[in-house]
Amino acid sequence: QVQLVESGGGLVQAGGSLRLSCAASVRAFNTYTMGWFRQAPGKEREFVAAVSWSVTNTYYADSVKGRFTISRDNAKNTVYLQMNSLKPEDTAVYYCAADRNVGITTIRGGLWHYWGQGTQVTVSS
Repeated sequence: QVQLVESGGGLVQAGGSLRLSCAASVRAFNTYTMGWFRQAPGKEREFVAAVSWSVTNTYYADSVKGRFTISRDNAKNTVYLQMNSLKPEDTAVYYCAADRNVGITTIRGGLWHYWGQGTQVTVSS
């Protein structure tokens, strides 16, 4: 069983930064691909970023490339999403996801097996 708990969301002004964390309760965390998705009101869930089990490979949605950075600490069973230069359109509930059988370019959320409960990020203009 995999449990994922996100934290770090909040309200921030446009141009500001936030760092999301996702703590995983799972054996062999370092065998899971980890990802972040988001869902804005009235919109479908969308892929944001993913990092490989080996830490070395990352992949980003075009909308966040250059502004967001995904990273992981396998010793702490935690994945992070550093979000800089935030825009109002980044407002959404952000979800952490995990799976052993997806690659970092698996942007379809339905293919990821484990999900956190989400954390709200609101960017004011």
